[in-house]
Amino acid sequence: MAKLFESLKEGEEWFQGLFGVGETYDATAKTVHLWGVKTLIFYINGLVDGSIITTLLTEMQQNYETGEAHRDDPKGFLTFFPYHALTDAEDRDELLTAILSGQVGFLMEDGFAFIGDIRSYPGRQPEEPDTEKVIRGSRDGFTENIVLNTALIRRRLRTENLRFEMHRTTANGKTDIAIAFIKGAVSEDHLNYVRERLDEVKHDGLTMTDKELEEFLLKQRFHPMPFVRYTERPDICSAHLLEGHIAIIVDTSPSVILIPITLFHHLQHAEEYRQAPFIGTFVRWLRLLGTAASLFLLPFWYLLASRQHYLPAALTYIGPNDPGEVPLIVQILIADIGIEILRMAAIHTPSPMTTAMGLVAAIVIGQVAIDVGLFTAEVVLYVAVCAILTFAIPSYELSITIKIFRLFLLICTALLGAPGFFLGVAAVFYYLCSLHPMRMPYMWPLVPFFPNAMKRVLIRYPMTIDAPRPFITDSPNRNRLS
Repeated sequence: MAKLFESLKEGEEWFQGLFGVGETYDATAKTVHLWGVKTLIFYINGLVDGSIITTLLTEMQQNYETGEAHRDDPKGFLTFFPYHALTDAEDRDELLTAILSGQVGFLMEDGFAFIGDIRSYPGRQPEEPDTEKVIRGSRDGFTENIVLNTALIRRRLRTENLRFEMHRTTANGKTDIAIAFIKGAVSEDHLNYVRERLDEVKHDGLTMTDKELEEFLLKQRFHPMPFVRYTERPDICSAHLLEGHIAIIVDTSPSVILIPITLFHHLQHAEEYRQAPFIGTFVRWLRLLGTAASLFLLPFWYLLASRQHYLPAALTYIGPNDPGEVPLIVQILIADIGIEILRMAAIHTPSPMTTAMGLVAAIVIGQVAIDVGLFTAEVVLYVAVCAILTFAIPSYELSITIKIFRLFLLICTALLGAPGFFLGVAAVFYYLCSLHPMRMPYMWPLVPFFPNAMKRVLIRYPMTIDAPRPFITDSPNRNRLS
């Protein structure tokens, strides 16, 4: 326990030197009397619960009047503090960081300081995430409060091996980051990798929270593929922790980062495990086929429509009879990009106007574009089908990436025909196989090929059948029954 100030006046001058006098209304320093002893309290208004402070101070005074205070002992103060979360402040930086985090600093006349955790962050209650809805299952989801998020996980995993390792990064933001893992199931190499990368973060703040942290952790640079999986569901996060994955919880973000992951993790959804194994397998196959179709359907249709000598006699109906004045590839590119712009517009449109905007875009613009000859009907049909298939992908980050790959295949096909299409597919596949985030193969278990693991990707086995922890987690104990 260290003495931080020589007097209350020195402590008040220190606080005013940091925040100024009357320059910011929320930085508060007040002098109160505890047991007849002057005490200076520091806090940020809006991050603490004022009613709790009042109640605590009142109870402290009552306890003092009925008890025996140790005035000569600085820690005698703790005896009369009716609150569980009280710690010593070892230096001024620790005291300042605690105050900025929403805690309350108590400075006694003798210069010793204590920190009380009476935080009350503004935020919302847990509710079901919009992007990960299920027909059956829990309706709670992560919020912007890191304490509440860790509690939602702890509620599902009542084991003493569950760890939440707290870190604080950046100079100005001093963002709280919790590394969640199950001791004994997680790889120490992966943990050390995350710890080292967090220590290497040299930045003034993480205003974009988890996404900004992803780029620092995995050096994503200009790679379009998502190297982490985001989830807002505590049950999904808990399931991954049991498999040996690491969850990274960033304060002020309702999404949790899951690592290490592969491409196939982005194609999983909680609904598959909320249904019978056969139904879950059927849903999974539909999702996998829809994902593949969203990538290949439009370029392949363009290949057949623009080079009809590849078509057998039974399929000569494919392709427009009258392609119009605008080249077919230009029609497809305009329509595909246009639908993406409409999607963005729908996101930024106020909810009461979204339906009206969708009707205008779908009926008025689409039909008029066909009538004036800008688009052919088949182009609109296939572009719309691909857009719908893209919405079946659970990961928003992966759906955007697939649209980029689709445009790449379209351009390759337009330039080189059939060779361009297959060369483009080979280039995309080679690129995916070359990715090794966290030194793990991104296409596992397809490349390198693990037959048993691949079967579990394609089939939703009954939960009663024992499955070892995935190889990708590099768990030191792959037996989940121990």
